[in-house]
Amino acid sequence: MKQLIQSYKTGELGLFEVPAPACDEYGVLVKTTASLVSAGTEKMIVDIAKKSLLGKAKARPDLVKQVIDKMKKEGIQNTLEKVFNKLDTPIPLGYSCAGRVLEVGRHVDGVSVGERVACGGAGYASHSEVNYIPKNLFVKIPDNVDDIDASFVTVGAIALQGIRQTAPTLGENIAVMGLGLLGQLTVQMLKANGCRVIGSDIDPDKMALAKKLGADETCHASDLVKKAMEFSNGHGVDAVIITASTSSNQPIIDAGDISRMRGRVVVVGMVGMDIPRNEYYKKELDLRLSMAYGPGRYDPDYEEKGIDYPYDLVRWTEQRNFEAFLNLIAEGRVTPKELITHTFDFEEAMKAYDLLEGKTQEKYLGIVLTYSHDIDLEENRSVKIGEKTVTANHINVGLIGAGNFTKSVILPNLKKAGGYDLVGLCTATGVSAHGTGEKHGFKYITTDVDEIFANAEINTVFITTRHDKHAPNVIKAIEAKKHCFVEKPLCIKEEELEAIKAAYDGTTILQVGFNRRFSPLIRKMKETVGDTPMSVTYRINAGIIPKNVWIQDPDVGGGRIVGEVCHFIDTCSYLIGSDVAEVYASCIHKNDQSIPDEDNVSIVLTYKNGSTATINYYAYGDSGMPKEYVELFANGISMQMNDFRELTIYEKGNRHKSKSANQDKGFVDEFKAFKEAVQRGKPAIAFDSLYNTTKTTFKILESLKSKRALEI
Repeated sequence: MKQLIQSYKTGELGLFEVPAPACDEYGVLVKTTASLVSAGTEKMIVDIAKKSLLGKAKARPDLVKQVIDKMKKEGIQNTLEKVFNKLDTPIPLGYSCAGRVLEVGRHVDGVSVGERVACGGAGYASHSEVNYIPKNLFVKIPDNVDDIDASFVTVGAIALQGIRQTAPTLGENIAVMGLGLLGQLTVQMLKANGCRVIGSDIDPDKMALAKKLGADETCHASDLVKKAMEFSNGHGVDAVIITASTSSNQPIIDAGDISRMRGRVVVVGMVGMDIPRNEYYKKELDLRLSMAYGPGRYDPDYEEKGIDYPYDLVRWTEQRNFEAFLNLIAEGRVTPKELITHTFDFEEAMKAYDLLEGKTQEKYLGIVLTYSHDIDLEENRSVKIGEKTVTANHINVGLIGAGNFTKSVILPNLKKAGGYDLVGLCTATGVSAHGTGEKHGFKYITTDVDEIFANAEINTVFITTRHDKHAPNVIKAIEAKKHCFVEKPLCIKEEELEAIKAAYDGTTILQVGFNRRFSPLIRKMKETVGDTPMSVTYRINAGIIPKNVWIQDPDVGGGRIVGEVCHFIDTCSYLIGSDVAEVYASCIHKNDQSIPDEDNVSIVLTYKNGSTATINYYAYGDSGMPKEYVELFANGISMQMNDFRELTIYEKGNRHKSKSANQDKGFVDEFKAFKEAVQRGKPAIAFDSLYNTTKTTFKILESLKSKRALEI
């Protein structure tokens, strides 16, 4: 199947063959019949992507600051590598479409294969022949609404949410600034709500269209202050909705000038936000921003998992805004087709973007893409993208998952380690697979995970998915007799760990991404003290991760102890050369003393060889402090390792210090070790150690609850 994709690095835009997306249990697959090109949002994305690196930096100064901060912590070279890998991320364009359901996830009710649906959401409702749509981001299309009109659903919901933020009442005077798609729809819905509307723009054609669609008055933006005062009999308008798109601050200034005392100003479009305090203060103006399609936007529980908000508490979610907009179309109160200036077949989609980029002199407003080809899902699960001869005795890799960490860390360091042939790449979406697959020279890309395990050419599987998918894929790799490298953690449930133990017979190599033990500075510490009882203190300035991020979800990421603290347990176990025998954990308790704070925890480990380790994992510190710090004491030797850039050894009254310009957390050496393990048939990390480390994380959680020491 084909999808419209743009490279953020080069700005290259085109239709590319990609595998059809997988259908998650919380959504549906939709065969697209029509999609709307958002002239404002998509033009902005396309324009930024085509800018030079300096131009991108000027457009996003907030990201420049993040890069500088990261350079200070990780070094210039490491940071630049991650930045350039991030820039290589392809952008799926489009966020509003309509189509027919092809497949339904098992946790989705109320819709059947073949039914027509309208869909929204950036990264979901893309310009693609097939899209995966989560359950809260689609609605059924009323019988008397066609797919073309329904494809406006997201833009309509954005306009509707702006109106809801305005809270207009019958008969109020409302000014709409900017008469693009959002402005035109806003005008129609305000009129349906019984308001008097004045609209402004700089384009006479758009002013004329707004007048035709019901606006009581229109004017040029430069005349708005005068005309709005006349329109409101000198009182000022009751509310202003800004749907313009400009970096200028003038819309905010004008909105204050034309508002009545205690009026409302609602910002929907992207405009300058330097508020003229004096005018807003003297009039006690109510300034509000409108968040995209409505409540639920940017909430992964709502958008990805389909957890709806209570109807009586949150009357208008983004999905319910979708429904309301389609109902307005069904009643004839909103007429999207009158906004359409151009329609293109999907195969000619590039002509639409020629309009946005100004390559033709035609004026445009609503641009719709239509899709005429049938799609056989099974024939479109995999796409061959390269010619490659696969040699049986090489390490032939099938990679499952290609998120940011995989693209910025794992794949670049695999290349540095050398000796790996990349054969198959499996991701949930075709756009992710296409960009990563072409850049790194995979033979084929797929969204069918079983294809990786069934492929006889692949003898080694890398699993870099979200944590909840680790255990089932590890077991599949074991059963398929393929070597397996899985990013940490090995699993997120104790029963999963026991299932892996029962399945693993040692005939293949299984390694978890515990990279820190392969860091040159950690290895230097190990070599210096050898095998002897010791004490290790490991302090992590982890930083805060919001509770709605997937890693914090115990059923998806496992939480921070299972998902990240495993790293530090393994490093201590490597230095000590033994397995953990007993663990005790304590943590900060919040207001409710029964709720442990897993983000701020102190862990004491007692090892079988008599050594001890203390892990202090804190989220509440300042990000300016280096993240990781290790101290080791043994045999008259003391050592301090600071964030994988500096090691100080104190021995016999002498002080030896080594320092590196860049962090080296051991990724390259980790992959070299895995390669050698596969070639020699001997694991770089014993399975018993992987089991012990993972088991310890579960016992830490148990210790926090029981407030006592536990044997492993």
